[in-house]
Amino acid sequence: MDHLVSNDIARSEWLTHLMNEYGGRLTKLAYTYVKDIGKAQEIVQDVFIKCYEQYEKVRHIEKIKPWLYRVTINRAKDVVRSNWVKRVLLHNALADEQITSNLTEETILQNDEQTTLFHMILALPVKYREVILLFYYEDCSIDDTAKTLKVNPNTIKTRLKRGRSLLEKHWKEFDEHGR
Repeated sequence: MDHLVSNDIARSEWLTHLMNEYGGRLTKLAYTYVKDIGKAQEIVQDVFIKCYEQYEKVRHIEKIKPWLYRVTINRAKDVVRSNWVKRVLLHNALADEQITSNLTEETILQNDEQTTLFHMILALPVKYREVILLFYYEDCSIDDTAKTLKVNPNTIKTRLKRGRSLLEKHWKEFDEHGR
């Protein structure tokens, strides 16, 4: 009986550590797919429930970060494929418009470049978006990004280069048309 109690304590402590270490990053990652913070948080909860349920297998994974990112990306892609997204994205677009109209012009101008860049990243095709987010925003190495996405490291390098080129092109167009 004591063995079961100590195992549950170890499992809970391990999960708490994972949640503290990766919760915010995984939520941001999920958000880039579903574009709804509440749904992103639900996805991350699902990921952590999976970790808890598969504690004996998962705790022995050599590099937990790429595994967590992969599970989060897969879960987010599942949600994107669901009908939920079609209903909620329209609602969120209307809510964002209302929130933006309530902000002062100065606040909007201060955040404009960062927001524009973030939206440009979100508008990239998924294969470029995910490598840029993992590499630049989550500080994953080329190898960790490759393991997370289950592709060759050279593919990651190519996607990073093409993603940056697309962003540069969009940024130049943005500059020319009204910044």
